[in-house]
Amino acid sequence: MQDNYLAKWLNNELTEEELSEFKKSDEYATYMRISEVAKKIKAPDFDVDGAYAIFQNEHMEITSKVVPFRPYKQFLRIAAVIAIMLTGSYFYLNSLDEYFKTGLAEHTEVTLPDNSEIALNADSKISFSEKKWDNERAVQLDGEAFFKVAKGKKFTVSTSSGSIAVLGTEFNVENRDGFFEVTCYEGLVSVSYKEQEIKLPAGTSFVVIDGQIQNTEKPRMLQPSWMLNESSFASIPLKYVFDELERQYNIEVNTKNVDTNQLFTGTFSNTDLKIALESISTPSQISYKLGEDNVLFYAENTP
Repeated sequence: MQDNYLAKWLNNELTEEELSEFKKSDEYATYMRISEVAKKIKAPDFDVDGAYAIFQNEHMEITSKVVPFRPYKQFLRIAAVIAIMLTGSYFYLNSLDEYFKTGLAEHTEVTLPDNSEIALNADSKISFSEKKWDNERAVQLDGEAFFKVAKGKKFTVSTSSGSIAVLGTEFNVENRDGFFEVTCYEGLVSVSYKEQEIKLPAGTSFVVIDGQIQNTEKPRMLQPSWMLNESSFASIPLKYVFDELERQYNIEVNTKNVDTNQLFTGTFSNTDLKIALESISTPSQISYKLGEDNVLFYAENTP
């Protein structure tokens, strides 16, 4: 059979002679069956315009989401972020301080890396860098603490009011709002206060109240009284005595017709509130009324 008979048959282009010859071929029967089945197959309806609109919308959406890939610039950004994180981590870890704090009516003891010891009074906090300790023995203090310093390099205590430098000694520092006191119990202490440097040998104190340097008496004990559960004062305004009472007992102190600048000399117990109130009120010639979590001090003649 000629090769073009099939194409001419499909297009109805065979002559009668050619068609007669084509029907005699073995392939004709097969082609007829294929043709008959093909006539029964119905193609689905197809919306050309709708399909094109869908294609256009999807193409536009894909195009809008395409992000130009610039691998080198992306690498630089990631490298910069990593560098910043590493640098920040280095400075953070090397400046990280050890931190200790006491609340109201709390005391605690801290041992430093060189075995120096700190006793922390109520409502006080200290910090120091353990990583830098071998090169710089330095402590930040807010509140009151007693120091037993092991001999070695210079030991510095920094406060908002002034700094204290020693080589190895025992001393107490109190730094409160409006009140700054340093007492040396052993050795020699150097106090820096407003561009002044004051040397304190054992048995002497340096006191500043409301910005004024005070004349002080020689300490009577070998350690601060608060470490013996007492609070002692020598010619100190009552307002600072009341502040200490609040710290030691976690109690609110109120006053009425009381001169809080009146000087007080005496001691009160840090373990028995009623005895403490009597110890303050009697020599000050004032009265008090104790509530559940507060106390009112008032003048004797207050109605």
